[in-house]
Amino acid sequence: MQVSVTKAKGQLTELVRRAEAGDEVILTRHGHAVVRLVPASAVPDRKSRRALLETVPASAAAKVSAGPSAARSQDFLYRADGLPE
Repeated sequence: MQVSVTKAKGQLTELVRRAEAGDEVILTRHGHAVVRLVPASAVPDRKSRRALLETVPASAAAKVSAGPSAARSQDFLYRADGLPE
């Protein structure tokens, strides 16, 4: 459905309802399409949120660098006897 911006001003609520229901609503200016009303993405359901949360630990583990551990990262500042250089 195409509606001019001028006409859309008076029926915006109805146009939003139609877009939410899945109708394609295009607003035109001087006969040219300028805006398309689409529903915002739906809130993910519980199952898809759970699946996403389960990928986080694996993703974090893959990003861990192979560098020195935090406990040993400052060793270069000290001599073998434990005193600062």
